Amino acid sequence: MKRDIQALISEMTLEEKAGMCSGLDFWHLKGVERLGIPSIMVTDGPHGLRKQTGDSDHLGIADSVPATCFPSAAGMASSWNRDLIGKVGVALGEECQAEDIAVLLGPGANIKRSPLCGRNFEYFSEDPYLSSEMATSHIKGVQSQGVGTSLKHFAVNNQEHRRLDIDAIVDERTLREIYLASFEGPVKNAQPWTVMSAYNKVNGTYASENKFLLTDILKEEWGHEGFTVTDWGASNVRVDGLSAGQELEMPANGGMGDRKIVEAVRNGQLSEEMLNRAVERILRIIFMSMDHKKPNATYDMDEHHLLARSVACETMVLLKNEENLLPLSKGKKIAVIGEFAQKPRYQGGGSSHINPTKIEVPFEEIRKLAGDTASVVYVQGYHIDKDDLDAALVGEAKQAACDADVAIIFAGLPDRYESEGYDRKHLRMPENQSQFIKEIADVQSNVVVVLMNGSPIEMPWVGQVKSILEAYLGGQATGGAIADLLFGVVNPSGKLAETFPMKLSDNPSFLFFPGEGNRVEYREGIFVGYRYYDTKEVKPLFPFGHGLSYTTFEYSNIVIDRKAIKDTESVNVQVTVRNTGSRSGKEIVQLYVRDEESTVMRPAKELKGFNKVDLQPGEEKTITFTLDKRSFAYYNVALQDWHVESGEFEILIGRSSEDIVLRDTMHVESTVTVKIKVDRNTVVTDLLNDPQRAPIVQGLIQQFQEGMSATLGDLQSMEGMSEMFSEMLKYMPLRSMVTFSQGAFTDEMLDGLVYQLNQL
Repeated sequence: MKRDIQALISEMTLEEKAGMCSGLDFWHLKGVERLGIPSIMVTDGPHGLRKQTGDSDHLGIADSVPATCFPSAAGMASSWNRDLIGKVGVALGEECQAEDIAVLLGPGANIKRSPLCGRNFEYFSEDPYLSSEMATSHIKGVQSQGVGTSLKHFAVNNQEHRRLDIDAIVDERTLREIYLASFEGPVKNAQPWTVMSAYNKVNGTYASENKFLLTDILKEEWGHEGFTVTDWGASNVRVDGLSAGQELEMPANGGMGDRKIVEAVRNGQLSEEMLNRAVERILRIIFMSMDHKKPNATYDMDEHHLLARSVACETMVLLKNEENLLPLSKGKKIAVIGEFAQKPRYQGGGSSHINPTKIEVPFEEIRKLAGDTASVVYVQGYHIDKDDLDAALVGEAKQAACDADVAIIFAGLPDRYESEGYDRKHLRMPENQSQFIKEIADVQSNVVVVLMNGSPIEMPWVGQVKSILEAYLGGQATGGAIADLLFGVVNPSGKLAETFPMKLSDNPSFLFFPGEGNRVEYREGIFVGYRYYDTKEVKPLFPFGHGLSYTTFEYSNIVIDRKAIKDTESVNVQVTVRNTGSRSGKEIVQLYVRDEESTVMRPAKELKGFNKVDLQPGEEKTITFTLDKRSFAYYNVALQDWHVESGEFEILIGRSSEDIVLRDTMHVESTVTVKIKVDRNTVVTDLLNDPQRAPIVQGLIQQFQEGMSATLGDLQSMEGMSEMFSEMLKYMPLRSMVTFSQGAFTDEMLDGLVYQLNQL
């Protein structure tokens, strides 16, 4: 339905317009009944619907209506499956329609800077490209059902410690390449109805008052058409926020913020035109929601549960599988050990806590698939709510393991170890679980460890077990998905979307996280995750992109369709993948780009493409990737734009960031010359990199060398002197030529040279 929003705004009082910029209560936006403007409801996500009908909170304390609990984002990203994430989004949109929800608050696209962040289970990846692609698919899926999303938490929200006042200090190149890039793609390609600003400050200014983020970048540069909403309670100075581009404050402020807005307009501190623009953005989304509302909408709970199971299967990662212990054959004696097998941890704590429609218990699902002749026993082994080893439980578990053909140990992180609101202090599991795994491995050689956790853990026992399945937080169908994978009903196809370090101190942010006082400096810069491990050659426990299968894949025939392009052009890269095993399976083909020589610091490689391909035994398919300027560029702060340096780039095809199987090179020619302003302290080598300035400087160098040879003798005949002189000359400021020319090159001549070079 077409509406004249401007006309509506003109009929609103100043108080009504100000009121539209804050919530009605905890989950509802205000309406204006006399003008036909309805109140709409928003609610938490993103891996399920958390609609509260009674007491309201944003910490997952009060109950919510039953809804499908899908795997959390940490697992979703490990599927590397855009289509699958889109299907989850569609299902979430259907459930929102059934519950009359206008906007689902998610997805979370913050980067996993440190594995200690308490909300890492809600975020996709350490890599901005992968995170961006996952978030885009999620948003498109939800919004295809006429329900909005809220891309969060914008921006640089990478820790829970002092989250309401921490000041994240990050240089602009790092900000652009890592932390904003994760949001840029979803905004440009999926247009989330809303974007949620973060609690923290960014470079001294609260995100909810940060004009550089909310207006200059989000609205003007990226073209976001919806409105921004604060994280719940993130508003600081309301008028400053509105002036910066923060349209909606949530939850309700009791009228305090509204009165401040009215006062600011009346005293000229805030223009009414700016307020009108904010109201226009909010009204546009309200009416979009109403126009897409589906009366009497319902959804099939059982169908959504089956989707949750199939999704969970693709999110889990087979980290290790010695001697092909998995998949298990039927009819075996199986000891299922660990309290998580009966009380699975399938979701994280905090605002994303879902009340599931049903829960599958791992032990029960394993027993169903084990076969009629199998013997499947369960023993508790340890207490989830304690860290101390229970000798009696351990003894019982060891006996069960001795009597079995294989022991399946369920372990991981309890809710008290990771949640919204606080960060982890270390990467260890509870000590009773780690010790327990070692005890079982001492008496049983066939041990499978199934992990339930939202983020990486250290594994001091990794060498003592044959198989490890990372189940992450797999949602309400996690039990069935685990059983499907253990018995080979489904072939594992997940790969890590984050690096598992050997130890916490290996992580690049280790020395700087969580900061000092209310300030945290991102001194590791662009070297986040695998960008650091690969460049520094630090061996991780499991690398980014790693994941095993029950079949094998062969890569061949990398073809780059154009071996030389300009940065305004795109290029296609093809690679053939063949299933060389006896089972059908899905392989995630990863494409990385490496700049072979750069004048700026760049990682050893960066993910720029991926594709998940489904292959039957013996089947092969050719995958095509398209690379454009951004695939080769870094963010040049001086240019305030993305820039490609002319030169050779290596195209790498890998099973993971560590396992590169094919490579080729191509040339990219820059269409932009970076012009530095020349002064008397400009270094020679910086001018030699400029094709217009280089001939002039080379001529000057030749004269200078001839003059030096006349003074010192033939430099070529002096052992080592020629090389030493050449290297010194490269990094000599122009003023040094005056000093060392013995009067042949004067200050006046230098001033003329500087002027000439700046005209080019």
